Amino acid sequence: MVSTVAGGAMMWAVHFLSKAIPEREYGDFGAFLAVVMVLPAIPLQMLFAQQTARALAENRPGEISSLVRASMLATVLVWSLAAILVLACQESILKQWKVSNPAGLWFTLPVVLLTLVLPMFWGVLQGAQNFLWLGWSLILTSFGRFAGAAFAVLVVGAFAPGMLSGVLFGLMVGLALAVYHSRAYWTVKPTPFAWRVFSKQAIPLMLAFIGFQILFTADTMFVKAFFDENDAGYYVSAGTLSRALMWLVLPLAAVMFPRLVHSAVKSEKTNLTGIVLLGTGILSAGGAMGLAVLGPLVIRIVYKETYVEVASSLLPWYAAVMIPLSLANVLLNQLMARPQNRLVLGICVLATACGYMFALTRFHDSLSSVLKVMGVANMVFLLLCALFTWLDRKRPNVCSCETGVGGA
Repeated sequence: MVSTVAGGAMMWAVHFLSKAIPEREYGDFGAFLAVVMVLPAIPLQMLFAQQTARALAENRPGEISSLVRASMLATVLVWSLAAILVLACQESILKQWKVSNPAGLWFTLPVVLLTLVLPMFWGVLQGAQNFLWLGWSLILTSFGRFAGAAFAVLVVGAFAPGMLSGVLFGLMVGLALAVYHSRAYWTVKPTPFAWRVFSKQAIPLMLAFIGFQILFTADTMFVKAFFDENDAGYYVSAGTLSRALMWLVLPLAAVMFPRLVHSAVKSEKTNLTGIVLLGTGILSAGGAMGLAVLGPLVIRIVYKETYVEVASSLLPWYAAVMIPLSLANVLLNQLMARPQNRLVLGICVLATACGYMFALTRFHDSLSSVLKVMGVANMVFLLLCALFTWLDRKRPNVCSCETGVGGA
């Protein structure tokens, strides 16, 4: 948890470089970074964490090796096809987002690949509860991002492409460490893997967490398309500070998830979800109030003076809409840690995210209206997860992994 917060702080420090680049270039960086953030990195990590925890609990380590190798091959093949398509449509993409330098798009492509690969190895480390090296990988990924971006912007003189090159460098460092320290699991002799059973478990998990990623990050891409370059930069600054609240509380759910999987497999009872939900609520609410009070000061420290007026007005609302999202994330993690098929929940979460994106295409008269749409969508997401948690408590013969949730 400490390493995740420390790594998040260094990752956030990249945005200090906004003072050295034009507002429009910072908006470009935010849009390309949003493309990376909307990728199913969290669901991939949680999926691999779930399968690793389950395989180790049932003493079947060869299945982890089969899963990692097959997933790596499939990811590279799909990414190669997608990269060809993106390069073929390059002019249209750059025109839609008002981007003049294609180098940012070129750097984004390998960043996308590593963003999809790294969570697999992070998930293996997380599922094995090897939080020491998972934490160091997180820290060095963030430190590499900051160091690489600072060198590219301050020494080389690059702007948005330079900051993206820093993201790429950080991912390469973190991946090298995660691959090395998870080698005990993916280098063993592969054993037959129950892909049909895995699909039944994986599809709901992917649907649900992809929906979460959309709710978490998609707004920036819509703002970049619907507003001018400077407004997009101001919005990115408020979003960056507000999403820091999620990086503060995400470690709680990340640590909880493999333990709940292990408890479900062993039919053990735990009140861990209630504790994590309470801690998440306190941290996220306290952080939001802190940003509402100290936001203008923080913006002046991190960004140029031109950002202060717009970003300060958006920051309290942006921070507030992160609170229901952080609480819903805890409930979603405990629901997805269970062995039962969660296909209906996954479909409902993804449908909520799709409805959110559709609403953004219709209601974007101002930057504040985008935040209103986000707030409504996040509340719907929280109520949906609460409903499924309540229904889960009503089911007979189910491990009470969610003891204390209802009271919280």
